[in-house]
Amino acid sequence: MKDTLQAGATVSARYTVDKEKTIDFMGDELRVYATPMMVMDVERTCRELMVEHADEGEDSVGARVEIDHMGPTLMGMWVEVSATVAEVDGPKVVFEVEIHDALGQVGRSRHTRFAIDKAKQKGRLEKKAAQAKEAGAL
Repeated sequence: MKDTLQAGATVSARYTVDKEKTIDFMGDELRVYATPMMVMDVERTCRELMVEHADEGEDSVGARVEIDHMGPTLMGMWVEVSATVAEVDGPKVVFEVEIHDALGQVGRSRHTRFAIDKAKQKGRLEKKAAQAKEAGAL
């Protein structure tokens, strides 16, 4: 990761809350933005900022998400995810995130990601796959 990624760096992204981003267990008339989709949008937004500062062959993986889903967002509305780098400690990057829809704040999060070397990650995954096959888990 380049040293250009510093505390205070920000990124924002807007997402439409379409049917796939809503809960379905209470019926169509009660569809709202689902918490797992909020988590996905937080991770996606934070990753985008890290990728902008990544060296060749690097990416990032999420390691921790603390999230407060504070209010409903209706299907068809948009949400804006705004993330600020709170801390950079080697490969570890911590973000403070706010999620708003057109009417106000609907969520907040603290998200931790780690910069990774994709080639090394591939090797770790291949090793785990071999172990899983041996153990009968794959």
